[in-house]
Amino acid sequence: MFFANWPAPESVKTIQTTRFGGVSQPPFNSLNLGTHVGDNLDCVKQNRALINAPGSICWLEQVHGQEAIELPSQTNLAYPPQADAVYTCSPNQVCAVMTADCLPVLLTDSEARFVAAVHCGWRGLASGILTKTLTTIISKTKSPLTQIIAWLGPAIGPLKFEVGDEVRQCFIEKNLAYQNCFIQSSALKPHHKWLANIYKLAEIELNQLGVIQIYSDYECTMNQPEDYFSYRRDGQTGRQASLIWLQDN
Repeated sequence: MFFANWPAPESVKTIQTTRFGGVSQPPFNSLNLGTHVGDNLDCVKQNRALINAPGSICWLEQVHGQEAIELPSQTNLAYPPQADAVYTCSPNQVCAVMTADCLPVLLTDSEARFVAAVHCGWRGLASGILTKTLTTIISKTKSPLTQIIAWLGPAIGPLKFEVGDEVRQCFIEKNLAYQNCFIQSSALKPHHKWLANIYKLAEIELNQLGVIQIYSDYECTMNQPEDYFSYRRDGQTGRQASLIWLQDN
C-alpha cells in the first residue's frame, strides 16, 4: 500500500493498495479486495480488514455508469450501492473505488471541503462521470474549480489499452480534442484498432472543467504484474482499491 502523490491538505488521507500483503490464493494473490471476482469471501473479508482506515469503508457495486453517491448515505451499506463515484464533506467517511485496469481518480480541493473517489472506465469517461461528479460536489461546496486537486491512480497504460474504432468515435463525437488520445495500435492490424490513453482522456475532461491541478505516477497495471491486478492481462484476477477520507481533527 502507498499514499497518493499529490499536494493535498494535511487532513486529506489516502491509501492506494497493491496486490501485496493479503491472504488470497492464486489467481487472486494476495490482497484482493473484490467480492465479485470468484475469490473466497472469507479471504476478501480478511483482506479488507487489513486496510487501516477510520470506520467502515463504503464498497460500491461498480457498473461503469455515472452515478455518484454522497456519504454518509441513507443507503443500506450492508448491500453495496450501485455507483461509480462516492464523495463526502464529513470526516472519517471512507470513499473507495476498486480497479484492475480502469482509472481511479481521487479528488479534493485546497481547503479540504470534500473528498471523492471515482471509478473511470472508458464508458464512465465517455458518459461524463467526472463532470457529473464534480458538478454535484461543487453545487454543495461552492469550491472553485481552480482549487480542485486530482490524483490519477494506477491504470492500464497508453501502450496496452487496445480499443475498437467505436470507442474512439464515441469520444471524438464529444470533442475533437480527444483525437490525441488514440493512436493506431499496429500497422499489421486493421485500422479500426486503436491504443487509448485513459489518463489523457480523464485529463482532457478535467481541463475542460477548469481543473488544472492534476497529479499521477502514470503506472501501468498491465505492465506491472508484481504490483497490480490487471483484468486485461490475466482475465480472472483480483481488485486493488483507491481510498480517500477527511481526517477528523
